[in-house]
Amino acid sequence: MTSEPELAIVKGPSEAAALAAGRVATALAQSVAERGRADWATTGGSAALGIYRHLVKAPLRDAVPWGSVHVWWGDDRYVPRDHPRSNVKPFDDVMLAIGLTEEGEAAGRPHGVPLPIENLHPFRTGESIGEARGAAWCAANLADELRAAGLPDQDGWPIFDLVLLGVGADGHVLSVFPGSAAFDSRELALAIPAPTHVEPKVERVTLNPAVLGVARHLLVVVGGNVKAAAVAAIFGDERDPRRWPGQLARHGRAVWILDEACAPTLRR
Repeated sequence: MTSEPELAIVKGPSEAAALAAGRVATALAQSVAERGRADWATTGGSAALGIYRHLVKAPLRDAVPWGSVHVWWGDDRYVPRDHPRSNVKPFDDVMLAIGLTEEGEAAGRPHGVPLPIENLHPFRTGESIGEARGAAWCAANLADELRAAGLPDQDGWPIFDLVLLGVGADGHVLSVFPGSAAFDSRELALAIPAPTHVEPKVERVTLNPAVLGVARHLLVVVGGNVKAAAVAAIFGDERDPRRWPGQLARHGRAVWILDEACAPTLRR
């Protein structure tokens, strides 16, 4: 295994989404072929939304045996699943086509993918909020579900077939911000206090960043000049993941898809 990830620098976000969607479909199909199932930890944000829009259309929609794919979330905001800030809502809206109207059908909007509902494993934020259980309970519940799923593990950390990530302007991945206490935790999933330096300033739940070191494939998609400084630091000479958590995904099992605006100092 090489020490550095594969870099793909494309013109803009639409090209990044198309390329990433193809990589997602290939990784999921290969995992099902090799192991009988695929466990995918996905993310939220505009990058994921663009990827989903490609995955629900042919030929990618038909390239993945969706009945054998299990979808998890690397992190989420502590808001209900249908909240605009939820990382699950874009998946529901596009991949499952929840809320598809007759007008949408008439306009030819894709119906989503044939993914069994029981194969979805989001953080149960809505239930936790509704029952006033708290974010720590929500994280522990997801950890229990993940352990019960019986994924292979390394050093106690479950091995995902694919983890899809974005990167924040401060260099964070998942909901692991610079200097996060998550770096010193052995909890599989944990609650994260609302950040004060980035929006939205809401409480989070996240997988432990250690899962990034054992995943079979990492796919990191970043775009926009607001991320350029973080990308430059992540790929700079100084190695300090506690300062730049995105460096946890700087290894040979990772593919980074970047647009030109966020990678002006990197070579193709």
